[in-house]
Amino acid sequence: MISRRAFLASTVCAFGLPAVAQEARDLSPPRLSDPIPFTDQTPLEIARDLASRAYNPRPNVPQEWLDLVYDEYRLFWFNTQRALWRDEAAPVDAKPPLQVDFFLPGLYFPRGVEVDVVKNGEARHVLFDLDLFDRTDMAPDLPIDDTLDYSGFRLRAELEQLGIHQEFAVFQGASYFRALATGQVYGLSARGLALNTADEPGEEFPDFTHFWIEEPARRGGPFVIHALLDSPSTTGAYRFEITPDYSHTTMEVTATLFPRVDLNHAGIAPLTSMFLFDQTNRHRFNDFRPAVHDSEGLAILNGNGEYIWRPLANPVTLQVSAFGDNNPQGFGLMQRARAFGDYADLEALYHQRPSLWITPGEDWGAGAVTLVEIPADKEIYDNIVAYWRPAQPIPAGSEHSISYRMEWGTGPDEVPHIARVLNSAMGERPFRDGILTMVDFEATELMQDRFDDFTMVVTAGTGEVTGALIQRNPETGGPRLAFTFDPGEARTVELRAQLYLDNTPCTEVWLYRWTI
Repeated sequence: MISRRAFLASTVCAFGLPAVAQEARDLSPPRLSDPIPFTDQTPLEIARDLASRAYNPRPNVPQEWLDLVYDEYRLFWFNTQRALWRDEAAPVDAKPPLQVDFFLPGLYFPRGVEVDVVKNGEARHVLFDLDLFDRTDMAPDLPIDDTLDYSGFRLRAELEQLGIHQEFAVFQGASYFRALATGQVYGLSARGLALNTADEPGEEFPDFTHFWIEEPARRGGPFVIHALLDSPSTTGAYRFEITPDYSHTTMEVTATLFPRVDLNHAGIAPLTSMFLFDQTNRHRFNDFRPAVHDSEGLAILNGNGEYIWRPLANPVTLQVSAFGDNNPQGFGLMQRARAFGDYADLEALYHQRPSLWITPGEDWGAGAVTLVEIPADKEIYDNIVAYWRPAQPIPAGSEHSISYRMEWGTGPDEVPHIARVLNSAMGERPFRDGILTMVDFEATELMQDRFDDFTMVVTAGTGEVTGALIQRNPETGGPRLAFTFDPGEARTVELRAQLYLDNTPCTEVWLYRWTI
């Protein structure tokens, strides 16, 4: 599992500590190398060439950087007054529309990545400079050599007010990146590619080794970033077209993979999140909060137009679920509960974590939306992974292109005729055997005054379902489905529920895997 502390370390590196007072501070922008030609084909050409040769990872930074402990790493933080494309002298209405801050390598980030800026068909490398970072007088002295580059970067743009640049995206660590909408805090992450997730002998984590950031031409984006991916199994060329907005940040992603070996288990558009507990497994945790999670469910719009909601679980043993499909229309990890009282956490602010929805850019063919749920006992671990797995391996020596849209925010556009699942809860039934299950659906216009007309379809893969009924939830105005299931001797039960009106589905399909 991935420790979330790695991300927190980089956040503190930029904004977590007060600036150190200095006389005649150097506020010059980052230094750049001499230019070399660049076109949109450059990352593709480099990836294709690398794939024809054996994997040769970038060297690690000096050992002194790797030996840093968390408290030492956070003694350095980027001086945002020296951000890329920051022009203090420009009038407010003419300031550059994008600013870029950088992160140090070391600690959790053993290798630097090359970052270039692109303008007028030329690329210039952003040279490593430790003096771009402020530090306390307790910060250790660190050696500087040619292995050093930044471990990643953050993007800031004018989201609400001219001249005020707010953070909206971070690229750092392996092929991880994350984004948010205005007013949100970071939660789940995405990756360029997942390989062999939950397989033996272990997962492979490709790296973004080189980024090219195009100098922006106008306010509001789109901001264009190119990335080179490399790993023992494959290389890849990625293009991100990023548009931050008040309600969501959109990324249009195109990627071409150049496998060195057959990719038998490739995860396309992989998402990584954290789920510890909610009302389905609250009894396992002695915690004052009602729920702790960055994402509460996997949403799928499959190729047949069926809307599926799978509440996430924190199982006692590793579990993998595959939702077979052909040409999926979308999927994502959602955080639907948005009230402070849903979590009651003034520090983590789980009610402000983003959802992330993936929309394929073309037909993806046969495969499965795959969900991996890993046991976790603390919220510092990312224990949830979701991705699209093609049914057929991607063969060595091929060029496999794919595209998709990513929407970071409160979720995809609503479907007016389908009621979403708002909450799921489980517990032992008082005075009777069995597990009492409740599923709350939102209210829609179609349902008004028709609560007596619902048809309930509730099934269990094993065991017995009894006592299904529908009541109106007085807070939401929508239907609450309640039923009891008796698992018998089974340790795992697959549950499915949906409501119908006039023989037509009026809610999402609710799926859940109950385990002990």
